[in-house]
Amino acid sequence: MREVTPRRSAHVIVVGNEKGGSGKSTLSMHVIVHLLKLGQRVASIDLDARQHSLTHYVENRKRWSQRRGLKLQCPEHFSPARAKGDNVRLNEEREFADFADAVSRCERNVDFIVIDTPGSDSYLMRLAHSMADTLITPINDSFVDFDVLAEVDPETLEVMGISHFARMVREARRKRRIVDEVLIDWVVVRNRIATLDSRNNQRVAGTLSQLSGQLGFRVGEGICERVVFREFFPRGLTALDPIEEELLGSRPSLSHLAARREIRRLIDQLRLPVDERGLRRAEARRLWIESCREPLELGDVLAR
Repeated sequence: MREVTPRRSAHVIVVGNEKGGSGKSTLSMHVIVHLLKLGQRVASIDLDARQHSLTHYVENRKRWSQRRGLKLQCPEHFSPARAKGDNVRLNEEREFADFADAVSRCERNVDFIVIDTPGSDSYLMRLAHSMADTLITPINDSFVDFDVLAEVDPETLEVMGISHFARMVREARRKRRIVDEVLIDWVVVRNRIATLDSRNNQRVAGTLSQLSGQLGFRVGEGICERVVFREFFPRGLTALDPIEEELLGSRPSLSHLAARREIRRLIDQLRLPVDERGLRRAEARRLWIESCREPLELGDVLAR
């Protein structure tokens, strides 16, 4: 099987966790929109050829933009097809070719490539992880989901050993460092945290902190369980989009503002290498928008 050379001009962000339902596609879309709003050129690749969650998210955004007559920014999106033949080797070669084609078509023309991976082990999933410059792993705030990273003692909750996904990431990081001396920046994000602090919250946070020292990942700001994140998907929106009624299709709430603050704190911790020229483009666009209308602020939400 051929290899993809990891060195590219674009910064590659991979969102991965070998478990479904951890919020990978939602987090991917928020990172994408954040970068677009900073004037960055962004491409996205959806490797989950079965679910296509990120692909549907991007499509929903485009449709909602057209329906409402808005100018929502969207990435250059690719969704490699899933091979369905009987020969596993040939299937992997076809999927590799589609993925390599997507990367080659955008790697020199964008600042960032965001890759959303499936919640299952596959050749392309492992390959994508080895190509990452930044790897983001969201995990639901539960020891059930923590199991993809490590096994814990049932009484003390001390880490007893690392699990399958963590071993795969460790190997991907080792190979990447050998190839071009780059250490993949791995950030683990607690997702769907209960809004009220609990003993479970504290235990998960403590065990995750212990494991971070062993595996060398950083722990990002957590994201609370909020209904608004599920409400955004059908319209392709994110917490970073303007919270105006004509955009949302419903009245905004304090939950929108809280979700935006959480996402912004998390993304700040990713320390992504943002291009200064893009920042200038974004500032010019922001000033133009402000000259057209006043944005909705916290006071407007509270007044409703």
